[in-house]
Amino acid sequence: MDGLEQPKSSFIFFLFAEVCKIPAGCPAPCCIQNIFIRFSLAISSWVSPVPEASHSSTQGCPGGGFIAADFAAKIWDVKSKQQRGSTSCSREPGEREEAPGAMGSRSPTEVQMSQLVLPCHTNHRGELSAGQLLKWIDTAACLSAERHAGCPCVTASMDDIYFEHTISQRYTNPPGQQRARSGVGVGQVVNIKAKVNRAFNSSMEVGIQVSYEDLCSGKHCSICKAYATFVAQGPPGTKVKLKPLAPQTEEEKIEHSIAAERRRMRLVHKDTLKDLLTRSPRNTELETRDGSVVVPAEKTRVESVELVLPPHANHQGNTFGGQIMAWMENVATIAASRLCHAHPTLRAIEMFHFRGPSQVGDRLVLKAIVNNAFKNSMEVGVCAEAYDQEMSVSRRHINSAFMTFVVLDEEGQPRTLPMVVPQPGDGERRYREASARKKIRLDRKYVVSCKQNEVPLSVPWDQSNKVYLSYNNVSALKTLVAKANWALAREKEKVRIYTLEEDKFLSFRIEMSVRIAAGQAFSLLSDLRRRHEWDRHYASAELVQQVDEDDAIYHVLSQTLSHENKPQDFVILASRRKPCDKGDPYVVAFRSVTLPTHPACPSFTRGETLCSGFCVWPEGEETSKVAYYNQATPGYLAYVTTNVAGLSSDFCATFEACERFLLKNKDDLIARIRDL
Repeated sequence: MDGLEQPKSSFIFFLFAEVCKIPAGCPAPCCIQNIFIRFSLAISSWVSPVPEASHSSTQGCPGGGFIAADFAAKIWDVKSKQQRGSTSCSREPGEREEAPGAMGSRSPTEVQMSQLVLPCHTNHRGELSAGQLLKWIDTAACLSAERHAGCPCVTASMDDIYFEHTISQRYTNPPGQQRARSGVGVGQVVNIKAKVNRAFNSSMEVGIQVSYEDLCSGKHCSICKAYATFVAQGPPGTKVKLKPLAPQTEEEKIEHSIAAERRRMRLVHKDTLKDLLTRSPRNTELETRDGSVVVPAEKTRVESVELVLPPHANHQGNTFGGQIMAWMENVATIAASRLCHAHPTLRAIEMFHFRGPSQVGDRLVLKAIVNNAFKNSMEVGVCAEAYDQEMSVSRRHINSAFMTFVVLDEEGQPRTLPMVVPQPGDGERRYREASARKKIRLDRKYVVSCKQNEVPLSVPWDQSNKVYLSYNNVSALKTLVAKANWALAREKEKVRIYTLEEDKFLSFRIEMSVRIAAGQAFSLLSDLRRRHEWDRHYASAELVQQVDEDDAIYHVLSQTLSHENKPQDFVILASRRKPCDKGDPYVVAFRSVTLPTHPACPSFTRGETLCSGFCVWPEGEETSKVAYYNQATPGYLAYVTTNVAGLSSDFCATFEACERFLLKNKDDLIARIRDL
């Protein structure tokens, strides 16, 4: 570009400015190269053909007949996959994913952003800075939210972000070769896809998927997945009611259904932390590690001020949420560096909550300090406050966040960190809270973030993970309900039986219409203590603990004998959910948990259930559709294989008994409600 004469340069800049909408006041010589890159990317995206949408037909059984031999073959095929050790077909880290733009049908709210990583986006190691990535994530999510709302939107919160592939420096050292650096750096492309999962009254959840692409090797890797909440902004003093979102694909239906559970989990997050702190010892006990350096927490304190200028504001005049997150990440990194005297790597960000806006001309004061340092990780707390004039005394709390850092050695493994000594008072409080948040993060990541087939059948239940076990319980059932490939296996009068074969699981769905209000059916079916009245497999169910209004734990005794010729018992978490919006079902989800008060007993075989439960949809004021779902575990498949001939009749007989139970008790339930 240096050889261009000024007139030619001005002409090229005029052409690019017309295509890329570059402001007329931007000096041409200094940004021609950057504009040329963006211009080339834009041209390539215009000429790239978009594949036709591929539609998969739903597999069905003509005539609804039940063929025992075919059913047994399906079961045998699933069992064979288990014996071969087949795993789910989910993409592993580092495996090539579908290229952006190569998908079928697209959601109307979907926004795709591809950013070429330039030197101005990187840190001192030539790798993409986390702050820059947060700005891109927030931008793409905001555009998706505004596409649905049709009006300006602001960031309300950002859920936990776990970086699957670190965006900081990593080293690999193949035999016989020099040490090579890998990571998201200059010349690579960051692909971001954002779309609205669900719209509530005036807020909506936006799901964001981030991956990077190596243009030289063609490799695609996932960086992270995030969920952001945006609020629609109407004229001052008015609220914007969002139109409902109609999901089309199976993936969209799953995300739409589970979005209500994630919203519930956000609302109780603070209560979970307070509850855990209440149960933990009040006295601060400092961790001890042999040979570790001890650093006072005050030495890690950072305070920085930023003046909000027009480039930092969004199109509404408020400070860009992504810019605030980037500034917070910057001071958090400095605080972490002061503890370890090295360059830390950002591994996780806990929920961002924006408490209020700031505008152009505001001064943002950013404060950070290391709250606690564990063996291989540290938590840094960050706070952002705003004031509008230099002489102003009052400050507005804008945002708070907690970031987890590690320090990697030459082999890419976390190093042991120095210990932190908190100051008395607030420092000790932050120290205790950081330990509580670490436990909550581990529980949440263990229960919520892992795939359904990676969750153990029975997870230990305690006060710290009760919210996330409940979330996993309901979301697993909702995911099963939203599956598209259910095949009709048998239809007998009003009862319909469907099967779903997926990976190593075989799932069942039994449904029928009942002349009972959906709310009444929901109340009767959610109490396991009454299930023995219609399900002959249940001997009794004892209420062990009423966790809260929506969750309860039962100890169930079954009349079904195990392969050891002993009756089975279960410890079941039952989670109830009323409809969040019109069209949502009443949900009663069941899964196995373990309790120290109810260990396995020698006289029983401890059974386990991975995912089962009821969904009840209103069909009228006095009519509802009741559906029961069960995802068969390997132990249950053995029972199914040996009882395939009578399985269908057993399902139908049990569900017909369930209908009689609902019709018999609905009047008594109405009378009890009136008495209350």
